[in-house]
Order: sequence, then structure tokens, then C-alpha cells
Amino acid sequence: MALFKNIKRNKPESFSDGNRDVLPSPTGFSPRQRIMRFYNTPRIIGRMSVVGKKEAKGPVGKYFSKCEADDKLGEKTFERAEIRMFDTAVRGAVRDAKLEVDDIDLFVSGDLLNQMTTSNYAARDIGVPHIGVYSACSTMTESLTVAAAMVDGGYFSNVLCAVSSHFATAERQFRYPLEYGCQRPPYAQWTVTGAAASVIARNCKETERFPKIVMAIPGIITDFGTNDLNNMGAAMAPAAMDTMFTLFTQSGYGVDDFDMIVTGDLGKLGSDILRDLMRRRGIRLGQNYIDCGNMIYNVDQKCYQGGSGCACSATVFNSYIMEKLINGEFKRIAYLATGALMSTQSCYQGETIPGISHAVIVESPFGGE
Repeated sequence: MALFKNIKRNKPESFSDGNRDVLPSPTGFSPRQRIMRFYNTPRIIGRMSVVGKKEAKGPVGKYFSKCEADDKLGEKTFERAEIRMFDTAVRGAVRDAKLEVDDIDLFVSGDLLNQMTTSNYAARDIGVPHIGVYSACSTMTESLTVAAAMVDGGYFSNVLCAVSSHFATAERQFRYPLEYGCQRPPYAQWTVTGAAASVIARNCKETERFPKIVMAIPGIITDFGTNDLNNMGAAMAPAAMDTMFTLFTQSGYGVDDFDMIVTGDLGKLGSDILRDLMRRRGIRLGQNYIDCGNMIYNVDQKCYQGGSGCACSATVFNSYIMEKLINGEFKRIAYLATGALMSTQSCYQGETIPGISHAVIVESPFGGE
């Protein structure tokens, strides 16, 4: 537990020497019920994932809808390139759903840039009602939760969700511009260049053949005291543990009830920490658990601990995972995206990094009842 020293709040009880493998019940975490069950089971009827050249060379590269050879996409700035990539994913998801932009009732989206620059500029051109959401790299599951609640409640018929991130824009905002040539520590992660979008629709005869969102769990902000901007995995792992612990203790599901339990994006170090934290709470994650940060890059691509960014888990979910759900290979998956909620200045001012993890449970139309 040395990674979580100098804790400012939510400090867990100390371990006795004779019982170091068992954590106490979640100290500082809310025991309140926070499972959202969607009885009308909103359907994911359209999707698209757009990635950069580096991501296309990774293990799941063949599943992405579109791979860009140029990270600037012919634009003058990386920020403009991200907006263009975002727009491509959004319009592609609408086409995949066999809809027009005018058929979309609500647009829910977010990104990493100041005041959600990418989302807002793209939404300006889309021209439908827009709700901007932000929870860093967990923005996709937050968007899906909001969209599913809107559709399940009968407020809207078709809701569009989208997120994006770009390696160059995120580095410039949160760390150093690429031109600086800053050396990275071995526990750092690589921000994914990509954008992903999903169309959520009402469950009806026309949409019943698509994967369904059956449950969501809003996360609780969790802070175990990490204050290193590069150590995102350690900062977010406790939040993932809290949401995952809630899933397995309040939903009625166990580890073996899922074909895949996926987090995003803890990377190699963060997912190892999560496994240890869950084991100390008496839950062992088996072979069906994996992190999107581990999936998106090959080891020889030298991306340190793996991928990160809003687009990391979102592109993997809207490509590889959705493909497996659609063809029935996966019957039920748990998707827990994770986010580090620091600002561009907070860590430089000595603040620790709050983390959050929102979860959605998605089932195949061919099973999972």
C-alpha cells in the first residue's frame, strides 16, 4: 500500500500485522444503494470508432471502424484534428444506426480539453440539443448512463453519446507540449488518439436485435493520496475498486456472471493494483477481467503501462466489445471506465488526484437474461 501514502481524506483503517490480506469494509465509501436498473433496456443501435495510426497497429486494430494515417488529419493544429475526428465518429455512428442527424433527440458528449472544447465545437456543427459531461477518461460510461436514463425514462427516443482524446492535445494541456521532449517515467501511460460514438434508442421491435444496457452504477469520487500526474493507474484504481465492489455486493451478479469485466483505463500497473485491492476485499478477479489500456497497444509499441484518455476504453468498447456482443460471443459484459479528475494546475499546487469510475452492464440480444 506504499503507493497510497500521504492520504488526505477517506483514509482506510490500518491493517494489523496478522490480517494484511483482508481490507476492512469500505471505510470512507458510501454503503448507499446506487444500482440503476433499466427495465426498458435501451439498445445500442449504432456505433463508430476512429483511431490514429499507432492505435491501428495494436491488438484490436482490425476492429476499429476507421484508422487515420495522419494524426493531424490535414489540419493546422492537433486540436482541430481532434474536432474533425470527433465529428467523423459522431456522424458515422448515426449512419450505422440507419438514422439522420435530424433523428437524434439529444447529444451527450465530453472530452479532455478545457471546457470540453472538442465536444462543444463539434456539437455546434451537429445542431441538436447537447448535454456536455466530464469525468475524464470515464466520460464514455457517464455518457452512456445519462443517455440510457433519458431513453429508459421515456424522455427521448434516440440519444447520441460521444467522446474523444488526442495524444498531442492532452500532453500539451496536462503535461508538456511534444516539442519539449519530456522524458516519461516507466509507470506513465499513453493517451489514445481516437474518438468513439454510440446511438442509444428505445427498446422496440425494430431495435430488439441490438445489445441492451440493463444497469448502470454512478461512481463515487475516491482519493487515496496519489499526486503524481503520470501515475494515473494508481490514482484511479481505488475508484474502480469502489464501483466494482458495489457491483458485486449490490447487483446480485458475481465475477463468473460476466463474459468480460473491463476497466478503462488503468493500464498494467493500475489493473494489477485493482486486482490486489479486490482480493483484499475477498473478491478474486479471474481471467475474464482485462483493462482497455492493456488491450489497445502491443508491448513492443513502447507505450509504457498502456493506453489512457477518453477514447481508450470508448474505442475498444465500440469496436471489439460491441462486435462480440452483436454476434453473441459475449452474453454479458461489465464496462467500468475510470477517470482521474485533476486539473492542469491542481497537482502543481500539491493537491492529490481524485478518481471516479462509472459502470454500465451491457447484454447481448442473444442471451444474458
